[in-house]
Amino acid sequence: MKKIRLAVIGAGGRGNAYAVYALSHFDEVDMVMVADPNDLNRRNFADKYKISDENCFYDWDEFFEAPRDVDAVLICTQDKLHFTPAIRAMEQGYDVLLEKPMSPSPEECVALAECAERTGKILAICHVLRYTSFFSKLKALLDEGRVGKLVSMHLDENIAFWHFSHSYVRGAWRNKEESSPIILAKSCHDMDILYWLADANCKRISAFGDLVQFKAENAPDGAPLRCLDGCPSKDDCMYYAPNIYIHGGFSWISTANRSTEHIEGIMESLRTSPYGRCVYHCDNNVPDHMVTAMEFENGVTATFNLCAYTNECYRTIKLMGTLGEISGDIEKDEIIVTDFKSGETHTIHLKKAVTGHGGGDDGIMKSFVKTLRDGGKPLTSAKDSLQSHLMAFAAEESRESGRTVEIK
Repeated sequence: MKKIRLAVIGAGGRGNAYAVYALSHFDEVDMVMVADPNDLNRRNFADKYKISDENCFYDWDEFFEAPRDVDAVLICTQDKLHFTPAIRAMEQGYDVLLEKPMSPSPEECVALAECAERTGKILAICHVLRYTSFFSKLKALLDEGRVGKLVSMHLDENIAFWHFSHSYVRGAWRNKEESSPIILAKSCHDMDILYWLADANCKRISAFGDLVQFKAENAPDGAPLRCLDGCPSKDDCMYYAPNIYIHGGFSWISTANRSTEHIEGIMESLRTSPYGRCVYHCDNNVPDHMVTAMEFENGVTATFNLCAYTNECYRTIKLMGTLGEISGDIEKDEIIVTDFKSGETHTIHLKKAVTGHGGGDDGIMKSFVKTLRDGGKPLTSAKDSLQSHLMAFAAEESRESGRTVEIK
């Protein structure tokens, strides 16, 4: 069996999350090229996958100027840096796996889908939740008619308070002008799942939400700009950076800054990096809670809730049909099906996933490699993924304007 040869553009957290598939499937996949302007990211990635120096590149310009030596490209750059390398890759004949969101621009999202159609190249979007056993089972139960006709759905995105402070207050997705709105950056996953389960396009959408807590007016008296600059409230503040990143065992700062492998490195990073800032003195502007209501073209309705004020860091869902209902908890890998007529409940226990996003990171790589080898259409093609992105753009427009937005 011919090995699939892959390149990664963007060797940060998400690039590594997908590339690791090659280590457990070395008979199927080789990671042979990498491009990343961060010297440490690039070197660590090259060492891990034994990539030669001549196949390591500073950026995608260098990569695309080199002789073609791979079957496909994984593009895992920051949100605003997806469009250009993805277009260039397809136009140069590469198939592409693109991290979500496709782009913070609706026009660019459309252009990406059109480019895939025009060039005939695979453009798979990393809506990894579709590839989990949890959401795959929910879809199968609906298709089997286990609850009759689907009528309504409710999905909760529980963003733990420590996760929210890391990614959406201090981190890369804190400011929608610099990255994208949280409903797109974090929750185009959820828009995609609701669209997939509803099995129809979204017709109209209304959303409500705001930033409540993480503002300068809520800072404790005397709070400095950085936690380590003598904060008088360090013993009482649950967002005090050392408590989260050292004592709390929260390791994501290591993925955001590769020089922080030891406590000394973490402390130095907290003195200089965005992750050491007081959460009340950041340049964040994305809402910390948001409720979105949707109506689909087949009459199905849905509500989606995201909130920072929880200790949970996983999704829960409820699907309500004419003959029964389904509730699910992805953290427990548990689905409960209730039949209205008999009153019986059936609990389905799924095998615990060992890879990221409930097994979705591994699942999408397995699917992408199979599509490259056997042909066909990816489950999350760019054309199909447009709907979730349009839903997210419409939700943000509704939240800001205070009106219901029609999706056409």
